[in-house]
Amino acid sequence: MTRAQRMVAETIGTAFLLAAVVGSGIMGERLAGGNVAIALLANTLATGAVLVTLILTFGPISGAHFNPAVTLADAWQGGLAWGDVPGYLAAQLTGSFAGVAAAHLMFGEAIFSASRQARSGGAQLFSEFIATFGLLCVIWGCARMRSSAVPFAVGAYITGAYWFTASTSFANPAVTLARSASDTFAGIRPADAPGFIAAQLAGAAAATILFRWLVPSLPKDAGAVVVSHPSEQKAVYER
Repeated sequence: MTRAQRMVAETIGTAFLLAAVVGSGIMGERLAGGNVAIALLANTLATGAVLVTLILTFGPISGAHFNPAVTLADAWQGGLAWGDVPGYLAAQLTGSFAGVAAAHLMFGEAIFSASRQARSGGAQLFSEFIATFGLLCVIWGCARMRSSAVPFAVGAYITGAYWFTASTSFANPAVTLARSASDTFAGIRPADAPGFIAAQLAGAAAATILFRWLVPSLPKDAGAVVVSHPSEQKAVYER
C-alpha cells in the first residue's frame, strides 16, 4: 500500500471509532432514562463491536492502529518506519476530531465543546496505565501465533476494560484528546487529558518491554493484525 492509502485508512478508521464512542455514548445516555449503567453498557457494546469491524476493514491497509500508543510501540520495535510515524499520528488526530464532529452533528450537538466531565486522581491515572498496558499485551501476545484473531481479541478486551477499569479504558492518546472536545457522556475535561496520555504511553511502553522478554521472537509489526493469505501469515511468523 502507498503511504497516502495508509494515511487515509488511519484517518477514516479513527474517525469511525470516535463516532462510535461518542455517538453511542450520546444515544445511550438519551435512552437510558438516567440509568448510567445502561448507558455505559450501550456505549461499551457499540464501541467493542465497531472496533472489531474497523480493524478487519482497515488492518490489511494500514495495520489499523487508530492509536498513537500502538504506532509508537510498533515503530520502536521496527515494525513501522519512523518516517511514517508523523503521518500516522496526524491521521489519527485528524480522524479523532472528525469522528467527534460527525457524532455531534448526527445528534444535533455543537461541533465541538470542551468537556466538563472530571476524570482526575491517582485511581483514574492508574486505570489508564492498566488499560493501555493490557491492550498492548493483547496486541503483542496475539500477534505472535494468531494474528488473525487480534481484531476480535482487541474488541473483546476493550469491551471488558470499559467495565474493569475506573477510567472506562480510553487507552488511546488521540481518543483522549478528541473526547476532551465533547461535552457528552464520553467526554473528559481538557485539564485531565495530559495525565491520561502520560499514563497511556507509560502502559504501552511497559507492555512492549515485557513482551520483548516474554516472547523474544515476537513479530515486529504490532499493526499486522489481519493477514489475508496463508503465505502472508507465514511471513509474519518468520519475521
